[in-house]
Amino acid sequence: MADTFSRRERSRIMARVLGRGNLSTEQRFLRLLREARITGWRRHLPLPGNPDFVFREFRVVVFLDGCFWHGCPRHLRLPADNRAYWSGKIGRNRRRDRRAARELKARGWRVVRVWEHALRNAAARKRALARVRRALCPESMAR
Repeated sequence: MADTFSRRERSRIMARVLGRGNLSTEQRFLRLLREARITGWRRHLPLPGNPDFVFREFRVVVFLDGCFWHGCPRHLRLPADNRAYWSGKIGRNRRRDRRAARELKARGWRVVRVWEHALRNAAARKRALARVRRALCPESMAR
């Protein structure tokens, strides 16, 4: 299906898309952390990859990855128009994500990535929260 906007108008619209604070991911995850009484996090500290949540005391970072922008294997559907551009863009995003995770791990951080779709239903939210808790308390896994 062809785009209903001109290239210039589509560019203007896409430029206004915010990289943080969207309701479907960060705000929902923030609410989830608060409901679970998980504390000690800070948001958007200047670390490689710009993690969404940072637990400095535990050296844990959490990235909330949008299914489209980060290339979710389950949900990514490339637009029919300009496929080469979008494929390249999402591929670069994925490589950047891997590079940031490697750098953080080399610095001694544990990295948790949560897909946008993991925040859509109660069971998936529970699993995502459990992954964060495990990262914060790895010694509890030995029990």
